[in-house]
Amino acid sequence: MRVLFIVQGEGRGHLTQAIALAQLLQSTGHEVIGAWVSVADGRPVASFFAEQFTAPIIPIEGPGLVYCPKTNALDALETGRRALKTLGRYRRSFRQLRDAIQTEQPDVVVNFFELLGGLTYALYRPAVPMVCVAHQCLGLHPDFPFPTGKWFERMTFKWLIRLNVWGATELLGLSFDKQPDVPARRLRVVPPLLRQEVTALQPTTDAYVLAYTTQPGLKTEVMKAHQKRPDIPLRYFHAGVQTAEQPVDATLTCYKIDGPRFLEAMQHCRAVVTTAGFESVCEALYLGKPVLMIPQPNHYEQMGNALDGERAGVGLAASSFELDRLLDYLPTHDTQVSQRFRDWYHQGHLLFLASLNRVIATDRAVTGGQLTTGQTGTLRLDLLNFLHVVRKRSTTFIRSQRKLDGSGANFSN
Repeated sequence: MRVLFIVQGEGRGHLTQAIALAQLLQSTGHEVIGAWVSVADGRPVASFFAEQFTAPIIPIEGPGLVYCPKTNALDALETGRRALKTLGRYRRSFRQLRDAIQTEQPDVVVNFFELLGGLTYALYRPAVPMVCVAHQCLGLHPDFPFPTGKWFERMTFKWLIRLNVWGATELLGLSFDKQPDVPARRLRVVPPLLRQEVTALQPTTDAYVLAYTTQPGLKTEVMKAHQKRPDIPLRYFHAGVQTAEQPVDATLTCYKIDGPRFLEAMQHCRAVVTTAGFESVCEALYLGKPVLMIPQPNHYEQMGNALDGERAGVGLAASSFELDRLLDYLPTHDTQVSQRFRDWYHQGHLLFLASLNRVIATDRAVTGGQLTTGQTGTLRLDLLNFLHVVRKRSTTFIRSQRKLDGSGANFSN
């Protein structure tokens, strides 16, 4: 089969998933035509993706997330405002995707949760079937553990999912463990996608704890935790380090953010403290490392990831760098969770190929891969209702956002 990728270029999760699926497809004799990767504000495609993705890469302009420069908290309001304000700029991107699909004539399009992909299918209704691959798709699963007390964010998140997957024949929800499919929502639950570089590692257990944070405020917490427990060796990767390695004292060393070096440190550590990005947590889980998951402030998706990871036995969901809590947890951690995850992960090879082949076969036999007029009309009506609610509630939401100080919220059930 010939496959065309549309990839969200924000962060590293969707990019690494695209690398992993390309490796799987190419190893079984299928062709990945290329990846159309969204980039915001003229930024280049991430260098690690350019180095590891072997098919052509075509950057296209797309919306990006906006973070508070002081706290690194996700500014959901400003993200939405900028996306709406600059929507007209993305017309060229929509046409680029439409033309690429028409010119390349793939058998199937795989959308790694890129909004431009969903809106292209909404606007032009290409005949080629599309599959959407993302952990976010699990947000449409009735058993997904959403943070409590955040109805507006939950509604917004679900509509963001629906816009991203608009026109998709199947949704492949990447999950920590096996969950029932939801046929009524076209949702199939599948294992995560991990790069061969991760699955080839041979983990061992040294004494140190590995930490990775992006929030500037958490650096102070890390230092306080280290001062309280200087007996615990700590290797700390964060954006404030300018040199490759910066020793602080006998048991604390800070490192410049470096993907390969971080992965090497992960395979030998005792436990991992990180943000609740799905991909990093899965890599730690595959290597058998318990995880303290700290979502970025205001990042609703990561709050859900942390709760879902805790449910699956990955580790602990937290709102701050709670080293003592992690150390108390380690003796109780179920070491079989990693083996069950590996067993689940190894089912993915057949599940992904089966899904793509099924979508292609169904498309050729039945629908041409397009939404019906009734489905499109229902989605548009629901979207109008959603926007009406947003307008009514926006003033309250704006005020609540301005009151936030960027600190982690208590989001647990």
